[in-house]
Amino acid sequence: MKIWQKNIDVDSFVESFTVGNDRVMDLQLAAADVLGSLAHTRMLNSINLMTDEDLVLVQKELKNIYKEILAGDFRIEDSVEDVHSQVEMLLTQRIGEAGKKIHSGRSRNDQVLVDLKLYFRSEIQHIIQNTEALFNELIQLSERYKHILIPGYTHLQIAMPSSFGLWFGAYAESLVDDLEMMRAAWKVCNKNPLGSAAGYGSSFPLNRTMTTQLLGFEDLNYNVVYAQMGRGKTERILAQGMSSIAATLAKFAMDVCLYINQNFGFISFPAHLTTGSSIMPHKKNPDVFELIRSRCNKIQALPNEIALMTTNLPSGYHRDLQLLKENLFPAFKSLNECLEIATFMLENISVKENILDDPKYDYLFSVEVVNNEVLKGVPFREAYRTIGIDIDEGRFKPSKEVNHTHEGSIGNLCNDQIQRMFGEVKATFGFEKVESALDDLLK
Repeated sequence: MKIWQKNIDVDSFVESFTVGNDRVMDLQLAAADVLGSLAHTRMLNSINLMTDEDLVLVQKELKNIYKEILAGDFRIEDSVEDVHSQVEMLLTQRIGEAGKKIHSGRSRNDQVLVDLKLYFRSEIQHIIQNTEALFNELIQLSERYKHILIPGYTHLQIAMPSSFGLWFGAYAESLVDDLEMMRAAWKVCNKNPLGSAAGYGSSFPLNRTMTTQLLGFEDLNYNVVYAQMGRGKTERILAQGMSSIAATLAKFAMDVCLYINQNFGFISFPAHLTTGSSIMPHKKNPDVFELIRSRCNKIQALPNEIALMTTNLPSGYHRDLQLLKENLFPAFKSLNECLEIATFMLENISVKENILDDPKYDYLFSVEVVNNEVLKGVPFREAYRTIGIDIDEGRFKPSKEVNHTHEGSIGNLCNDQIQRMFGEVKATFGFEKVESALDDLLK
């Protein structure tokens, strides 16, 4: 029987449709569900809704189930509706009546809410770790190749001199702002909804502050109606943070696809990291970066998908929200894989030197020549006009000395400051506090 079922069997067709893919999705929530129950039952004991003896039995068996989940030995049976039901059923089978008491003061609504927030916190931490690895690789490459010049483009026309230092460093700094977006998502996810029950609270004297502390949350979702309203909103905000990282990756992947093209030829990768053609033996295709681009564009669509799925829902719980898992959960795996493969590929990148020796890039230095005239006392507008006429009439002679010294320019990348910003943002997440709280809960 379902944990909500009384004495009426649900039509099998209706049951199949309403459960959908939830069993598969819920497997990813299993560890979080046990953590939530460990905290909840300790709180129930503190308000005399669970005896000391029952608490010992429940806590011991929940920790056994947690170990089974980590070992990959946990599954949700076909006859069971969701992860909450599976955990409660296992407890009851193994320890008897005490297992039936863990649901007091809870609804499946706030149970899945806390599961999701615990799961989201874990996934955010995983994403940040992979983002940091990519960030560090970009900074290293920026420093290693900072003296090698490349063309800079506007409107896809050659514009001014750039460098590999600027190019790699730009994407590193982009990840800093992406981290700010993820920080906002983390703050939303790091509030405890447990105790809101079905969205209207409980007549039991629940100690919600206690479960907040036990689970390492930074604060509560205080208003019980809003705790339920946060479902869908939390997912959308998290998707927006992921979308920001994905946008950086997609843009970088597009640059790589251009720069590896023979008409550019700025970078290359070992042959075994590219793919070939079934009929053209010379091909070395950047399939990895094409797939990164497409996957990340798909992730950028995720906030809008979630917004459309939740648009015009009134307050309170609605079954529509169940389907959000099917959109969001696979995106975690996809984004992490993109971050990991991008870092791996960059560890094997080769860059070309002396690119700007090619005469087709001479016009890149037109601004340098104009600025040199200004330094001699010529008004900028006059220098600009004169050099423009020289270009039109074929008299332009480039001066290929580049002397940029201001903050963030070719000669002064400020990568140390970019690293400082990344470190400062990362430090505000407080992963250590969460890890410590969960470790104590599992002792």
